Amino acid sequence: MRGITSLIGPSLSPAALFSLLPLKPFPSPKPSFSPSSSSRTLAMAKTLDESDVGISCYVSSLPGLRGVLKQRYADFIVNEVDRDGNIVHLTSFDLALDCSEDKEEGKPIADDKSYVKEIELFRSLCGEKDSELLKGFLDKITPGEENDVEPIVLSPDSDKSHRTEVHNFFKKNFKFLVTDTVEGLEGSLKCVRVRLSSGAGERGKKRKNSGSSSDARPFDSRGSDNWPDHLGKFLRFHLYKENKDTQEALAVIAKMLGIQQRSFGFAGTKDKRAITTQRVTIFKQHPKRLAALNNKLCGIKVGDFSYVKEGLMLGQLSGNRFTITLRGVIADSVDTIKAAAEGLEKNGFINYYGLQRFGSGSVPTHLIGAALLRGEWKSAVDLILDPREGDIL
Repeated sequence: MRGITSLIGPSLSPAALFSLLPLKPFPSPKPSFSPSSSSRTLAMAKTLDESDVGISCYVSSLPGLRGVLKQRYADFIVNEVDRDGNIVHLTSFDLALDCSEDKEEGKPIADDKSYVKEIELFRSLCGEKDSELLKGFLDKITPGEENDVEPIVLSPDSDKSHRTEVHNFFKKNFKFLVTDTVEGLEGSLKCVRVRLSSGAGERGKKRKNSGSSSDARPFDSRGSDNWPDHLGKFLRFHLYKENKDTQEALAVIAKMLGIQQRSFGFAGTKDKRAITTQRVTIFKQHPKRLAALNNKLCGIKVGDFSYVKEGLMLGQLSGNRFTITLRGVIADSVDTIKAAAEGLEKNGFINYYGLQRFGSGSVPTHLIGAALLRGEWKSAVDLILDPREGDIL
């Protein structure tokens, strides 16, 4: 659809637009594919109308009427419908209980246990000095509260297999801690560094009073994200947006989270000039990180968080529900509008099929498609590659 156009009655779907537009008769001449020439290609740089592409009749015999669609973006409301027929709405900003990061199983923060057994195992693995260093580190952590505890760097270790064993020990016994490998003091042997987990992939902050310049380096998050077993690996949420397309909204969120936009999955791209709500998934993220963005986002909100096992892919939806406002409706009578609405409710409609299906370039895409169907390969290539109006030659 293109801005202001001929439409059906109030609150009707734009899908019925096809049936009610006053259309011109379809012209009999067929597009010809003469040998390539710049003049021919440039001559096709004109505005299409419905008759040019074979849209020539109504679906019903009801009289047409006119109105203005999308005069305001709030006039076009789109709610995704999932495969189970559920209409997607943004209903809550709360962090659901099943999204909590403080569950007993696999919780990422320290609890009140003393870890005596684990420290003894660590002593047998790394020795007395490092075990005392770890014990002192654990004593500084207050369960259930924000902790700004300095990381610790274990003794230099030249044995890579032993360092791997140390990393695995922490993964198994201290799920709330993260480890990586750094250079020791003044470029000495490599060391294992340990810190309190603050979310996978977050950049480490420069530490004051550190014993080594390596403490200022970001932590390497590869393999350090011990995701709790009881949670699905994808966080699903509802994305509400105003006057932005889906990719634009996700790009903003990705930038604020410091992740790549391709981390998101969604079932379909929603209109820009509209208010839309849809489901989105993101890999291994905590809901509190996204919820914290709501106060900073403009025209975008996220909520209704839950964990799922699989991410969304394009096409994984039943459709969309449209709530449409038409302004400046012109019809012969109120009865004409009522008849159009009743006919739509009773008979339904075909999917809207209009000029937006034929591209916006100077060479309409249906001409290229027709050449391909006829096996006129050279003509199809010429239509694609010939100079067009505005090209710099």
